[in-house]
Amino acid sequence: MWQPDFLSSIWKRARQTARSIIGVPDYDAYLRHCHEHHSGQTPMSYAEFFAERQTARYKGTGGRCC
Repeated sequence: MWQPDFLSSIWKRARQTARSIIGVPDYDAYLRHCHEHHSGQTPMSYAEFFAERQTARYKGTGGRCC
């Protein structure tokens, strides 16, 4: 029988993969990155983050801070 944690893990990976394919950025990964590498700064809101990622994707401004 499938374990709930296993199914949850599969669902999370499938969702991340689908979002990556269609170009929806991963806000949770961004928040983890900010916490680990830029703890003194306030992270962008989801709306700011999404707008910045769309600009970076379609204007060719790059996509990495580090």
